[in-house]
Amino acid sequence: MALLKIPITSDDHIQGDEKAPITLVEYGDYECPHCGRAYPIVKRVQKHFGKRLMFVFRNFPLQEIHPNAESAAEAAEFAAAHERFWEMHDAIFENQADLSLPRLLELAKTLRLSVPDLRNALTGRQYASRVRDDFLGGVRSGVNGTPTFFINGNRHDGPFDFDDLVAAIEAFAE
Repeated sequence: MALLKIPITSDDHIQGDEKAPITLVEYGDYECPHCGRAYPIVKRVQKHFGKRLMFVFRNFPLQEIHPNAESAAEAAEFAAAHERFWEMHDAIFENQADLSLPRLLELAKTLRLSVPDLRNALTGRQYASRVRDDFLGGVRSGVNGTPTFFINGNRHDGPFDFDDLVAAIEAFAE
């Protein structure tokens, strides 16, 4: 079983109590249809476990098959720099069918982020190194597709439907 090689730090995107006994890390690609299906499941899992679960999202854009994944990840990192990561993360997944530049700029406007600043950040690849660091950390941890989940540092190789993910988390939490 593969282990999470990159420790969770304050630089990560974290939802929930950082002292929670259960940690769920997702390496995801905003344009990946499987990640799109996992998105509401993760929300349900978070609600199910409540304060017992800390959720971490890391970027793993598969640029070769998802041409908009990299720019979507960079847009989320731009939002993170303005303390709006989770809002942008959710908006991107909720608009996954169209992650074109105009749509990403529209999402920024909806979130009251500077559209010209996002355009400049994407053009200048301002957040590319952050996305690349997440990706390389995933590779080091044995991620080879998306979504890939780690539960308390152990890669979850089973299905990610709600019941299976809850059962796996409960098994690691015992």
